[in-house]
Amino acid sequence: MKHILIAIASAATFAVATPVAASEGGSCHFHGSKPAEEKTVVSCAMQRKDGLVANGKIDAAWKAIKHDKVEQVDGKKGKEWKVTFKDPAAKDKAKETLYVFFTLPGNFIAANFTGK
Repeated sequence: MKHILIAIASAATFAVATPVAASEGGSCHFHGSKPAEEKTVVSCAMQRKDGLVANGKIDAAWKAIKHDKVEQVDGKKGKEWKVTFKDPAAKDKAKETLYVFFTLPGNFIAANFTGK
């Protein structure tokens, strides 16, 4: 019994102590302060956009829209990534551009139609 408890405790310690980093196809949750690569941010923005469509937050037509622009901008807490999607066929012109924001390391901040 004592050996089983030691094995379980060792396994639990290993599971907690093993560092995990998000990969390009991962969960888009990152640690540290190293800036994410542009292609990683675009991939995460596509996942967020598709999630908004799946949850009914934005029109299903957005599913087919590819990113238009990726840039680093000055945010409230420093530099941020801003990924822009444009739907020129949008009926509501106020909702023709979708903006998705991420921290520099690549964590999601917000998505909106205002760009702010």
